Amino acid sequence: MVSHGLDPAELPAQDCQEMAGINLRRERLGRVMMIAAPMLDRLFELVGNSGCGIVLTDSEGVVLDHRFSDADQSAFYGWGLGLGADWSESSEGTNGIGTCLVENRPVIIHRAEHFMARNTEMSCIDAPIYGAKGEIIAALDVSSARADQTQAINGLISEMVLQTARKIEADNFRDRFHKERIVVADRDDTGSMMLFAVDQDDIVVGATRGARKAYGMPLEGKIAPVPGTDLFGRRDAGSSGFERAERAAVVRALVRAGNNVSGAARSLGVSRATLYRRMKRLGITD
Repeated sequence: MVSHGLDPAELPAQDCQEMAGINLRRERLGRVMMIAAPMLDRLFELVGNSGCGIVLTDSEGVVLDHRFSDADQSAFYGWGLGLGADWSESSEGTNGIGTCLVENRPVIIHRAEHFMARNTEMSCIDAPIYGAKGEIIAALDVSSARADQTQAINGLISEMVLQTARKIEADNFRDRFHKERIVVADRDDTGSMMLFAVDQDDIVVGATRGARKAYGMPLEGKIAPVPGTDLFGRRDAGSSGFERAERAAVVRALVRAGNNVSGAARSLGVSRATLYRRMKRLGITD
């Protein structure tokens, strides 16, 4: 790759970071490492016996975790997939991890499509993982050591990689916004994880990358607070904002009280008669 001054025929020794550097990068990812670990295990259970290895890198392409079978470990280590290895495009040219991070999308780099000659025996299937603020934080890679790996098999594995990446993203988002209500966007896009975090005042305070894209929000960073009803378009145009809020409060109290008006009145701090009058005004039937 000319822009990085790389020679495809060279056989450089992978410059792996020391454990101190690896641990620092893991700490930067916070709870993502812990959230991802069981999903890496499950993905490995599905593809590990077919000559595939699982690799998780940070946003700079440095390997922070992996899963290899005993039979394949030496091959993957020989190709430079050990902990701390740098698989950015600037280090390896076109490859699954680095290209996925640069192009910000799922990729399949099949054997000879790799830039470095020493990588052309691998097939690499990758998907980016996005953080709670829409930023890319990691890459999930499945690399195959099989000589008979086909594009058709790559396509099947790619679906599993994408689903796993989105599950990690969703669980991390839920963990980050554990105090907020999580709303799943009503859009048909199986390739994205579209979640919103809504606070107790019905204000949207967080959104996944897929949700941001679908609803025209900034793809990264903080989002401008917006009422959930405004964003999702589920409001009664015939009533004022205060009436909608009051009606919602009354309905919630009734539901929590099992439709017992006396119980709902107590939770709202009003008399039973007052609550009946409000229910009548708001068009709420007993």
